[in-house]
Amino acid sequence: MKHEHNSYILRLAGNLILLVFLVAKFAVVWFYYYVPILEERNRNFYFWGNWAVIGVYLLFLIFFTKNFDGYKVDVLRVRNLCFSNILSVFGTNVAGNMLVWLLARQYTSISPMVVLTLVQWTFIVIWSIILRCIYIRIRQPIRTLVLYERYLPYTFLQKEGTMKEKYEICNYININKEENELFKAILCCDTVLFYDIPAQTRNAYLKYCYEHRKGIIITPKISDIIISGAETLHITDKPLLMIESRSLKVDQLIMKRTFDIILSTVAIVISFPFMLLFAIIIKCYDGGKVFYVQERLTKDEKKFNIIKFRTMSEDSEKNGARLAKKDDDRITPIGRFLRSTHLDELPQMINILKGEMSLVGPRPERQEIVEKYVEHIPEFKYRLEVKAGLTGYAQIYGKYNTTPYDKLRLDLMYIENYSLALDFKLMLLTFKIMFQKGNTEGVQENQQTAIEEIEFNNTAIEYESEGREREV
Repeated sequence: MKHEHNSYILRLAGNLILLVFLVAKFAVVWFYYYVPILEERNRNFYFWGNWAVIGVYLLFLIFFTKNFDGYKVDVLRVRNLCFSNILSVFGTNVAGNMLVWLLARQYTSISPMVVLTLVQWTFIVIWSIILRCIYIRIRQPIRTLVLYERYLPYTFLQKEGTMKEKYEICNYININKEENELFKAILCCDTVLFYDIPAQTRNAYLKYCYEHRKGIIITPKISDIIISGAETLHITDKPLLMIESRSLKVDQLIMKRTFDIILSTVAIVISFPFMLLFAIIIKCYDGGKVFYVQERLTKDEKKFNIIKFRTMSEDSEKNGARLAKKDDDRITPIGRFLRSTHLDELPQMINILKGEMSLVGPRPERQEIVEKYVEHIPEFKYRLEVKAGLTGYAQIYGKYNTTPYDKLRLDLMYIENYSLALDFKLMLLTFKIMFQKGNTEGVQENQQTAIEEIEFNNTAIEYESEGREREV
């Protein structure tokens, strides 16, 4: 407990130091550069007016840092922590520069903001390295007991380095063992990880952990995620949880569609020169088709043709459809760049403008893949209760090779906890993952990426990520 308090104080102090430094640097630029310019143009700000501008900058910074997960010192590695805060500062300074233009009622030089950004970025890199080093030195891994029912979660625990850094697995125990043995094991650890255990089986042990103040981590079942979106009702003296239908409410649908139309139109206009350039390069490389169209499913199992830039050679499926591997020689040079940055998805803005997709939502799958998944995971069809999206919860927090069952759980967390603010956050985080290799790389030669054998009764399902496309 003492180490946890120390870690919390370090995170709080570290984030406060960063916040004060970043805002103080903006205040210096504001008072010594922008205020004289505004005074020359009779745009005088009194004492509280100047501090109000700095306060707005502070709000921008908090907003972007929170949405880019820049405060998670205990979770993110140095590179990721750096990148999150660098993006936060970039977004803040763009918004801050627009605020300056609005107050000055004319365009001013962006040079001060550029210099400010570079200074802030330098401090962020130094701050991230020092803070993470201190955090690693003072914190002690949390002694964790893993309770499982059928399969040892070795793959899950080795997937993320941060998990291994923060938690020290002291024991693995099958939950079907004697109750007294499990209670004794729980008392000997600090945190208990319940790995894919049904609610009725784990309830007694959850209460025991709660009673003895043990930390609890759960890999949620579908029912847990459904309950997470419940609304609390207080119409009697008995607490109630109300779970409504999975479909979005009318006002949410109207707002979501409005933003889809506005943002997709703006994106098409801004990105058109780049899309034209990509199209020319793809065409000149091998003379093949620029786009491919593939039939996918969206809300209520409606079919539509998704559009992408072609990233593989024309004869990529001459030996049959198969998964794109890491360093796959079928991927063209321009295709490799487009895949790594997700820019091959840009033409889908047309799908969004037509109303076939949304900016945020579960990624669309082919009908035959959905049918195959539903045979083994009946809940997979729940994803089709909302419109398919260009980006989504599973794309942000999952990876290219995340299993379909885990993607389903991530997508359901989005559906059950939907809000416009969540949409906006996921759109911001999309810019972050565009530069993260783990979310875009292909699979290793011996890596299974469809539904894991343990989920499908030891039956592996292979499918082509781009599928048998109909090229245009």
